[in-house]
Amino acid sequence: MECLIYRKAKLDVLTDAEIKRLVKKILARFKCLNKSLSVQFVSERKIRELNRKYRGVDKVTDVLSFGLGGEDLGDIFLCYPQIKRQAKHYQVTAKEEMARMLAHGILHLLGFEHRKKDEKRRVLLLQEELIRDFL
Repeated sequence: MECLIYRKAKLDVLTDAEIKRLVKKILARFKCLNKSLSVQFVSERKIRELNRKYRGVDKVTDVLSFGLGGEDLGDIFLCYPQIKRQAKHYQVTAKEEMARMLAHGILHLLGFEHRKKDEKRRVLLLQEELIRDFL
């Protein structure tokens, strides 16, 4: 397993070691330890730009995943300022919300979607299960 981490924005809630531990836990759960991915922490401006360009949605979001397939699962982009706001809204720590959004992004790279109500429930339950022991 290879997990490349790029910090293009300030982040003080998860260390590289914690990120890699969570990534490894999730990939092991799905028997994908031979896969690689990148995790990139970006600004609100950058995530908004990506969201507008690739999804046609002109607003800031928490996480975007871009799958590649094969050995390289793809790239996850996380926006810490947005995740920090969400943590406050949901009354959880920023670390917990960041772990949740990282797990969510990985699930997307693994092919999980939530376009339908039953799919959304399944993904949300799965992401909670995956971070339960991490925190």
